[in-house]
Amino acid sequence: MKKLQVYVVSDSVGETGEQVVKAVITQFRPNFDNTIIRKFAHINNKDHIDNIVEIAKAQDAMIVFTLVEESMRLYMIDACNQKGVKSYDLLGPMISIFEKETNQKPLQEPGLVHKLDDDYFRKIEAVEFAVKYDDGRDPRGLLLADVVLIGVSRTSKTPLSQYLAHKRYKVANVPLVPEIDPPEELSQVNPKKCFGLVISPEKLNMIRKERLKALGLNDDANYAKHARIEDELKHFYKVVQQIGCDVIDVTNRAVEETANVIIHKIEQERS
Repeated sequence: MKKLQVYVVSDSVGETGEQVVKAVITQFRPNFDNTIIRKFAHINNKDHIDNIVEIAKAQDAMIVFTLVEESMRLYMIDACNQKGVKSYDLLGPMISIFEKETNQKPLQEPGLVHKLDDDYFRKIEAVEFAVKYDDGRDPRGLLLADVVLIGVSRTSKTPLSQYLAHKRYKVANVPLVPEIDPPEELSQVNPKKCFGLVISPEKLNMIRKERLKALGLNDDANYAKHARIEDELKHFYKVVQQIGCDVIDVTNRAVEETANVIIHKIEQERS
């Protein structure tokens, strides 16, 4: 059996080229007998290409490459032709087809697929985080969060947490009630990433009454009474004063508006 050597050359991590080569080879050699696949990742200059082609020539290897920059692809083809090295351009022909179909020029930026994948997984991780540390379930999450939200019941903590999670922020939230002391971890959170959410007593009264009705309960329960709401808000202001965090009035704000205020403040702190 002839020894087969394939060099996979990429300007990114090389996974695409490697998987395609393996898929093809298994059609001939399912066990990869007498076959060597060598990957060269993050190849971004012509000197690298020259060196790889020289080695391929000496080892009688063929080159399969995934280079998104046209100048690098053309240079690879020319270098291989000059040295008599067999080569195959995986991306070039398809890029040309899509360029004609879309009437657009390609970005020619290496690694975009992996950037998109990383971004997707960051979002999934943030959403899972928001679910896990919603409603004060596990106070340990407060120390791991990018953003911590505190407020009395029905101040949009959960929907705001989910919205921010879709923007890749890890969010934990804590409900405040007068009868229960805030978790100890809350005092250890950086006040700059903690935000208190407050709402007018009148609006909160209306929201809570609607909530009780939706649950099939009487809307004159203590939960929706003005006196109870005033007690909760008094407790809320006491806690946020101790923490020293920003307070955002969400009375007439959509979740998106509140999120934008928080994102702006967080990004300012990071810059």
